[in-house]
Amino acid sequence: MQSTAAADAERQRYARHLSLTEIGPGGQARLKSAAVLICGAGGLGSPAALYLAAAGIGRLGLVDFDRVDLSNLQRQVLFDTASVGVPKVEAARDRLAALNPGIRIEAHGERLTASSIERLVGDYDLVIDGTDRLATRYLINDACVLLGKPLVSAAIHRFEGQAMTYLPGRSPCYRCLHPVNAEDLVPNCATAGVLGVLPGVMGSLQATEAIKVILGIGEPLAGRLLVYDALSLRFQEFRFARRADCAVCGERPTITSLNDSLPEDTVSIQEWSVQQLSQRLAAGKAPVLVDVREDDEVATGMIPSALHIPLGQLMARFGEIPAGDELVFICAAGGRSAAACRFAASQGRSAINLAGGMHAWHAQIG
Repeated sequence: MQSTAAADAERQRYARHLSLTEIGPGGQARLKSAAVLICGAGGLGSPAALYLAAAGIGRLGLVDFDRVDLSNLQRQVLFDTASVGVPKVEAARDRLAALNPGIRIEAHGERLTASSIERLVGDYDLVIDGTDRLATRYLINDACVLLGKPLVSAAIHRFEGQAMTYLPGRSPCYRCLHPVNAEDLVPNCATAGVLGVLPGVMGSLQATEAIKVILGIGEPLAGRLLVYDALSLRFQEFRFARRADCAVCGERPTITSLNDSLPEDTVSIQEWSVQQLSQRLAAGKAPVLVDVREDDEVATGMIPSALHIPLGQLMARFGEIPAGDELVFICAAGGRSAAACRFAASQGRSAINLAGGMHAWHAQIG
C-alpha cells in the first residue's frame, strides 16, 4: 500500500497532468498501469523514452543491441560523454530511473528478430518504433498487427521526419503505406546524415501519440502520415487507407507468422546527388522528373521540365508519368520522394530518389 508521503510526492510530480480535465487522477492512473515498449534507444527512442518516463508510464521497456558511440551524442539525448562504450539500454535505464524512480524500466539488450519480437511485443500494451532499418520496421509492424498491439512509428532522413500510428482493427498499417520492402531505399543516419534536433521533434510526437492512445483522448495519426520539414518548419499531412491486398492486415493476408527473411519483392533503389542530376541534365540525358511537393512549395520554384504530382495524389495519378525512361522523384528534403520511390516500386517500376531534395538543389546548384 502506498504511503501518504509517496502519494503526496506523486501528486506533486504529476500536478500539471492532474489539472488537465482530459487526464486528471483517472488518466494518470491509466498511465501508471500502462506498459510501453520502445524499439531502438537512439535518436527517436531517446526523447520518446524521456517524455514517457516523465509522464509516469508505469512500465517502460527498451530494446537495443548497440553501445553508445561518440557520434550518437549529436542527437541521442538519453546519453552523455561518460556513456560512450556502455550498452545503450543500460545507460538509458540509469538515466530514466534517475528521472523517475517511481516507474519500472526494463532493459532488453538484444536484437529484434522473429524469434524474440513476439515475446517482447506480446508483453506490452503499446509499441514505439524508433529503429532505422526498414526490414526491422516491417518486422515490428507485422508483430503488432498479428498480436493486436497499437504501434507509433516514425522515421527521419536528413532534415525531414515522418510519423504515423497504427490502431489494431481500426486503421491501415505500415505495409498499407509502404507495401514493398525497399531495404536500401533510404540511407541511415550514418550515411545520409541527420539534423541533430530532428529526432527530438519526431520522438516527442511519438510520445504524444502514445499518451493519447493510452488515455483514449484526441485524434491519433491513424490513417494519416505526418511529414515534418525542418528547413521550412512546415508540417504536412497525407491521408492513406487500408489496402485490401495488404500482406498482413488485408482481406487475404499472406503474412500469418513472423520470420526474418526479406520478401522476394525486396528491391534496391538508387539515390542520386544533386550534382549527378545536374550533370545528367547538362548532358541532355534528362530523366523523367516528378516533384511530389505541395502546390505552395513548388510555387517558390521547381526544376524545369519536372512533372508536378503531390505525394497525396501519386496513387491516383501514377499513370500520368511517362513510361520507359529513368524516373527521379523530388521533394523538399528527400523524405517524401523516398516514399514515392517505394510506391513506384510497388507498381513494378524502379525509381531514383534525389538526395536532399530541393533544399540541396538550391544550396548547391542554385
